[in-house]
Amino acid sequence: MLNLIALVPTWHHFDIEYRIHSTRRMFERDIIHEDIENLLANGKIIEHYPDDHPLPSILLNGYTLSNEPLHAVIAINEPENKLIIVTAYKPDINKWINNFSIRKI
Repeated sequence: MLNLIALVPTWHHFDIEYRIHSTRRMFERDIIHEDIENLLANGKIIEHYPDDHPLPSILLNGYTLSNEPLHAVIAINEPENKLIIVTAYKPDINKWINNFSIRKI
């Protein structure tokens, strides 16, 4: 199984790929590419999805450049050194606790 946490220090060697879906959602949600890059540099992994298909992915928690909470699902294509932005959104305070890092039950 891919050790996603072990990849974190090497992320700067990965290319960032935005899919059509993620680009549309980012536009609709007023999230810019620089927000995603900031999240990759400073965010925390809060959920792992090692069995996601076709690639394992993670949920990152952090902030936009304007200090708004931000989540992004990132698929990791390790063989091709790519981080694929699946989607990004501003988390709902009614669905998350502990600085948006734990889902409410």
